[in-house]
Amino acid sequence: MLNTSNPNNYEYTTKHLEIHILGGIKLNKLESLRITLSVQKPKQHNILRHSIDLYNDNQIEKFTRKIAERLEIGTSVARRTLQDLTKELENYRFLLIDQYEKENQPYYKELSATEEKQAVAFLKKSNLLKRTNDLIGKSGVIGEEYNRQTMYLIFTSRKTNNPLHCISLGSSGVGKTHLQSKVAELIPEEDKVEITVLSANAFYYFNRTELQHKLILIEDLDGAESVLYPLRELQSKKRITKTVVHKDTKGTTKTIHLTVEGPVSVAGCTTQESIYEDNSNRNFLLYIDESEQQDQKIMDYQRRASAGKLNEQDEIQSRELLKNVQRLLKPIKVINPFAEYLELPKSVFKPRRTNSHYLQFIEAITFYKQYQREKLYDKDTGEEFIETTIEDIKEANELIIDVLLRKSDTITGAIRNHLERLKAYLKENNQTTFTNAEIRRHLRIKETTLRRYNGQLLAENYIQRVKKVKTKSYCFKIVDVDEYTNLKQQIDDALNTCVSKLTTPTQHREIATSPPSRHQQNGEVKK
Repeated sequence: MLNTSNPNNYEYTTKHLEIHILGGIKLNKLESLRITLSVQKPKQHNILRHSIDLYNDNQIEKFTRKIAERLEIGTSVARRTLQDLTKELENYRFLLIDQYEKENQPYYKELSATEEKQAVAFLKKSNLLKRTNDLIGKSGVIGEEYNRQTMYLIFTSRKTNNPLHCISLGSSGVGKTHLQSKVAELIPEEDKVEITVLSANAFYYFNRTELQHKLILIEDLDGAESVLYPLRELQSKKRITKTVVHKDTKGTTKTIHLTVEGPVSVAGCTTQESIYEDNSNRNFLLYIDESEQQDQKIMDYQRRASAGKLNEQDEIQSRELLKNVQRLLKPIKVINPFAEYLELPKSVFKPRRTNSHYLQFIEAITFYKQYQREKLYDKDTGEEFIETTIEDIKEANELIIDVLLRKSDTITGAIRNHLERLKAYLKENNQTTFTNAEIRRHLRIKETTLRRYNGQLLAENYIQRVKKVKTKSYCFKIVDVDEYTNLKQQIDDALNTCVSKLTTPTQHREIATSPPSRHQQNGEVKK
């Protein structure tokens, strides 16, 4: 019998021989059975040690003769013992492989009838996005009302054919990774892949469909610089392929293709916005709230947690409900009948890609509300789909306005945050000019950082250098205090104008007729 109680020293004992297999057996090469073993007679100290492939007949014959000569035993006994050992090890290896596959199977939770009923009831409630946002807050995500809801919808889009992606931006220590990880806790474990550091070719060695409709979470983009290119291709083309040279068992060199299929939803965090410009074009940029009010909310939460006054059971129940909600969402096509009439503000940079993100975000909201939509079927193909409503567009506009505002800005998020703090300081103190020393002292900014900010603001003509008449020294003033407010108003007006056109009687008759009549016009039938 084969004794495998010690994984590094198997024992196989017969009437004539005692064999120890040192280091166990390998599971990755089924075409060979290479082991290191020691052979001796029971209760004797004459030991023969050897490394051998039990599937190599020539090696077995030579080793059989060596056993017979060294241990003074018949070759037939030695040969039969090695054959029996080979069979035992072979069967045990198959058992280990089955056990390994079972342990590494993807985890899929089957919802109980009560859990499913509760999740369906939640998805059918009115004001679904507001209720979801409240539940996200109850799950332990403090503040960041817009960012957390936007991020949750972006993570939800992984189940669609055109997933969205996001990058969380902010200075060090403000909670970028914390926000991402807390919202990711609301996504089922089987639907996400969490990554800290990646090697250059890591993505190419996933199984072909292993990443399909998965959420890929990267804690820090600085630790994934080597995979930014394949990551961009996976986001854009929804597939990556690498050609490598491989030698088969006969030694023949062949070219093989390693292909990994998408689509995937990708989320990452960084402090360096400008370095990842190529990636940021493909992502929603979510700037972390660094205000004093947000600091106070987080510190209050930390104090209550330390005092033991948090209801942890409520947080767990909220997370589980949102996970179950995610499990119930099924892939379904979304059609936006109002898409032709939606326009982005002229101030938005790179409008082609941003327009695509805008439409996909509206579709993500409709997809999340699939239990509140009537399912329709195409007459020709029989494909099932649901439709976007004007309410979905309004809710998308409320959430996306900050994203569009940042994409319309000519300066980076860190410099914009500094400029807005600067405006608030000048307004509070009834000033129009400021000096570097004053700002360093009151806003607590490093000299090198302030010099970099001022250089960018001067280059973009957001501030000007002014010479004082009395002291003949230089100070700075802001060129236009209301420029950011005006830009936000301009974007808000453009979005509201599109929505108002959709709800006017003329437009309503043309594009927003009732579903039955419109589907009859398009040659489609309703269920």
